[in-house]
Amino acid sequence: MEGKTATLKKTPYRIKRYYGYAIATIVSLAIPFITINGNHIFLLSFDKKQLHLLGVAFDMQELYLMPFLLMLLFLGIFAITAIGGRAWCGWSCPQTIFRVIYRDLIETKLLGLRRIKNKQKEPDWKKPENASKRVIAIIIWSLLAIIAAADFMWYFVPPEDFFTYLQNPAEHWFLIGFVLIIAAFLVYDVIFMKENFCVYVCPYSRVQSVLYDNDTYQAIYSTKRGGHIYDDHKEKIIFKQKDLPDPTNECTACESCVTVCPTHIDIRKGMQLECINCLECVDACTTVMGKLGKESLVQWTSTRSIEKDEPTKVFRKSTIMYTVALVVVLALLFVMGGEKEHMLLNVNKTTQLYKIKEGNVVTNNFLFLFQNTDSKTHTYALEIVDHPDIKIKRFKPFKLDPKKMSKKVVILQTDKILVNDVTKDTPITVTIRAYAIDEPQKVSVLRKAVFIYPRADKLKK
Repeated sequence: MEGKTATLKKTPYRIKRYYGYAIATIVSLAIPFITINGNHIFLLSFDKKQLHLLGVAFDMQELYLMPFLLMLLFLGIFAITAIGGRAWCGWSCPQTIFRVIYRDLIETKLLGLRRIKNKQKEPDWKKPENASKRVIAIIIWSLLAIIAAADFMWYFVPPEDFFTYLQNPAEHWFLIGFVLIIAAFLVYDVIFMKENFCVYVCPYSRVQSVLYDNDTYQAIYSTKRGGHIYDDHKEKIIFKQKDLPDPTNECTACESCVTVCPTHIDIRKGMQLECINCLECVDACTTVMGKLGKESLVQWTSTRSIEKDEPTKVFRKSTIMYTVALVVVLALLFVMGGEKEHMLLNVNKTTQLYKIKEGNVVTNNFLFLFQNTDSKTHTYALEIVDHPDIKIKRFKPFKLDPKKMSKKVVILQTDKILVNDVTKDTPITVTIRAYAIDEPQKVSVLRKAVFIYPRADKLKK
């Protein structure tokens, strides 16, 4: 009796998932509004051509961080899959969260169209009452879909700009149209496509089997205790409890684990790509078997544990490799992120190689493109680091506001004989330091420029 009570008192995975969904929703809505020193936690702005990461703004020229972020994303998902199966799908994926909000909250809790324990039975839409409730459900979800679409856009257009743009819809019809298109897709996806998106569209389900091994946690039915409901050809052979060949088999053939499944599968059939690890079947079987004072026949465990009665190996070759890879990528991400330049400078030579003036003064013209990537105004200056005989002409220190760009024509010249070669012009690599006069240690970059010195016979003797 105590075992029965303890089993029934366990918090269902469904409730735990709801808590997880609430946290994920709050975090996803809050992140676009959190800023550090005026920069967002995460923002990929195509408008401003910037990436904001943990309060640091990187311009398009600094997007060498993107490959590391993508590697971190995919390695993280692969690692989660190797350890916990499709835990991402069942516990964090927006598709699953949206479906739960619409099906379990709006249709079931608010409007009473469905039962939590039977996700496969469709309401009778021919009844006027059900039809009118469905219209209400669609309207409610459409409003939530617009909020979700706007939240998605806030990761590309910051909220402060987004709401400003909304005040002039005629000038920003593309943005508004894009949000409405995303919202319309969410309405179609969540209401009409349903879990078919997970089964037929999402590519993740196709790669999961490659990442699974005997120690991967997943929803598994114990054929040892419950008996084989399907034969080796995956054909169902047991329909009622009396059909079980062994009287010790515990499956009651109640089908609770089947009717509760959102992707319409029978977990007793074995591993299937449609399974999203929501663990609804585990909760259903726990309730039924708990009333009999027994453990659930469907558990969130590994093949090794349920078939061989051996402890699951969380730390194994695959998980160690994923961990090492994640640590390496994270380290590279922090190292590369720490090398952010607070100003950007592009140096380009003009089409004229050089010009020889009176007194054998040789000049080279360059086009410097300055960009202030810092959060405050700076006054920029230039100096040549490694060639004292080459001087900077036609350049004066200037101020540049944050996030602004400025082009300057810079002339390098020399009146010294740098090379005495009558056969060819000589390229000389010059190191130029650009820095902010107000913060020379923090805001400083080095760039190479090629100074072309003419061959000796072009100079006047």
